[in-house]
Amino acid sequence: MMTAEQMRRRLPCRLCIGALLLLFAMGTAMNTTIAEDSFVRVSPRDARYFELSNGEPYIAIGLNMIGPPGKEGLDVMSAWMENLSANGGNFIRVWLSSAYFDVEHRRCGEYDEEKAKRIDAMLALAQKRGIRVKMCIESFRHLGEGKQPWFGKPLHLIQNGGTAASTADFFDGERSRDQFKRKLAWLTKRYGDNPTIFGWELWNEINCVAGGDYMAWTETMLAELHRLFPKNLAMQSLGSFDGEWGRKPYERLSVMPGNDVAQVHRYLDLGARFDVCRGPMDLLAANAVRTLQSYRPNRPILLAESGGVEPRHSGPLKLYEKDTAGILLHDVLFAPFFCGSAGTGHIWHWDLYVAKMNLWPHFRRFAEVVKGIDPPAERFEPMMLPHPRLRVYALKGQHTTLMWCRDSQNTWQTELAGGKAPETIRQAALDVSPVTGAKAGLQVKFYDPWENRWSEGKLDGARLVLPDFQRSIVVRLE
Repeated sequence: MMTAEQMRRRLPCRLCIGALLLLFAMGTAMNTTIAEDSFVRVSPRDARYFELSNGEPYIAIGLNMIGPPGKEGLDVMSAWMENLSANGGNFIRVWLSSAYFDVEHRRCGEYDEEKAKRIDAMLALAQKRGIRVKMCIESFRHLGEGKQPWFGKPLHLIQNGGTAASTADFFDGERSRDQFKRKLAWLTKRYGDNPTIFGWELWNEINCVAGGDYMAWTETMLAELHRLFPKNLAMQSLGSFDGEWGRKPYERLSVMPGNDVAQVHRYLDLGARFDVCRGPMDLLAANAVRTLQSYRPNRPILLAESGGVEPRHSGPLKLYEKDTAGILLHDVLFAPFFCGSAGTGHIWHWDLYVAKMNLWPHFRRFAEVVKGIDPPAERFEPMMLPHPRLRVYALKGQHTTLMWCRDSQNTWQTELAGGKAPETIRQAALDVSPVTGAKAGLQVKFYDPWENRWSEGKLDGARLVLPDFQRSIVVRLE
């Protein structure tokens, strides 16, 4: 992912927060407003999925949108949210520790009212557009002794008026733990019982901190989040799952009591140790979700950060410039859900990839596929169907079966790196007996996400012939 410094280098602003709030008061046209009784929760009908507290299903369709550019850039973030909402998106992740929102930037335990108003305005924007916000509270990795100065927060050192003698002491010491709890208490006074908040995330990639027992700290603070925010989800995150280092920490966190969502970060990274992280985007995303499923967390799973980076996260993937069609974003969105996750994958590079390339319509294409779907009611069983050319990801449900058919010979390696145009797959036939069984009279619909087109089909026993398509196509059986 990007550094804080890279996040700061953005376009200048055009509107101030006050002007935005005035627009709200004047009744600016927005998408569906979030109702007061519609908190996101783990579904009691199927703990692998979300629903709202009013019983409606909720599929998290969105991306990371960590903060706006510059010091007065909420207008730019507003435009991003408007584009997301207009295309069926309903979720973003924000860092409260980003320079624009960080209320605790002058002194440990001192909270900036003006920056708090920026958070207020951001949540008001999201609420008007029907977007839930995952609030990531902290992200620093050291208290000044680390190699990346932009990830340091020395104000927490005792000599600077803080509570910690070192980074390890910040996580292990009682004084620092008590101070962090006081910060959570301050947050709940201002933002408690807010249904626009999807949930509270303690830290961004906490395993990257420079010392201390971060897992024990996480267990303590998750319990505190549940005490202070009983209506919101609570969760934690680890760094990009790109090597063997991640297996034990990810398993422990995935099943940790109080961690409501099993989250995973994984990127396309040619410097990664795992081979899968250097291959096709759908495979690396699918493998990440399935690995967490193998831990049996009995809770929703999200691919919470993904995208492409230069080797060892040395910068954004240069091939983004060639991905005008958005094939990487498409795979990040579709692959996790069709493996049984509780939402799309959430890509990281919201600004220099999604916004720059105007790839917002891809969110609409995914939303079109799941329109009217209630995952907890369906109790989906994810599986793969065999085919010599296609990777067929299937979700077998109680009433509806969804299949995402991905051309295995079209990847970022062939299309972006190799410059090979996608081939047209003609008259491909599937044996769908594993998902249909003895059922007869099923309605067959096809959706081409690249053409935004629905069409109808017909089963010939257990044989289904797909219409001609490029890259991928979705099948819906009801």
